[in-house]
Amino acid sequence: MKPAPFAYLRPTGLEEALAALAKEPGAKVLAGGQSLVPLLSMRLAAPSMLIDINALPDLGHVTASREGDGAGVRVGALARHAHVLADTAAGEVQPLLALALSHVAHPTIRNRGTTVGSLVHADAAAEMPMVLRLLEGSVDVASVRGRRTIPAAELFAGPLESTLAHDEIAVEAFFPALPATAGVAFQEIARRHGDYALVGVAAVVELDGDTVARARMGFVSVSDVPVVVDVTDALDDPAAKALAELEPAEDIHATAAYRAHLVKVLAPRVLAAATDHARTRAGEVTPA
Repeated sequence: MKPAPFAYLRPTGLEEALAALAKEPGAKVLAGGQSLVPLLSMRLAAPSMLIDINALPDLGHVTASREGDGAGVRVGALARHAHVLADTAAGEVQPLLALALSHVAHPTIRNRGTTVGSLVHADAAAEMPMVLRLLEGSVDVASVRGRRTIPAAELFAGPLESTLAHDEIAVEAFFPALPATAGVAFQEIARRHGDYALVGVAAVVELDGDTVARARMGFVSVSDVPVVVDVTDALDDPAAKALAELEPAEDIHATAAYRAHLVKVLAPRVLAAATDHARTRAGEVTPA
């Protein structure tokens, strides 16, 4: 099927893009297009205008810093998944990025799709919205009214729905750095590597000495929005704690019962791996 007719604009400056978006309520922003273009082709989206931001300057960056309150990874709106995944400094500052990005679709899609675009598409079956939520990151957005920062906890409003206003463009995402005494892990089950996960689970574990001081887990493809559960008080059975807060969804790919089963399998495994990673990074366990 072909997309419905639409106008096309390729601005060369952010101000031009924001002005056009403010004037055209039916417009959509095009960056990588790996989610939007299929929606257009199936006519599940029919915007009056596409505002192609790929010619905007200074939005393709990936920067990593270990210093100060801003320690973390900053990803510009035009940085492709493959660019973020290949950035060694970003992977060292926040290892969960590379762990999760290696599961994002296939190389062709990672070469074109943008990490920020995936975030604001707000698909709970995608890895990066959950990662941002789990790491307590944020997204900076711009409009003709100025710029603001949206914490990840406030970004995902519902299935495929973010809290961006229509006239706002996401310009940068921030993923906080992993503390020296913390570890991460990520695993997912999919029919084929690169397909949407039937269930994906990530964990961040922070140590105080040899004791787990804080443990949080994020879940992909379990609910309609990215869900994070604090399992600090349920280290012996994190799946039970998680399932008490999750409502596994049922679709053509898996029943709710099967997704709950996968949570039971993956949650303790991922929590143990993140704890081992934290102890390794803290120097309390010698890597094998």
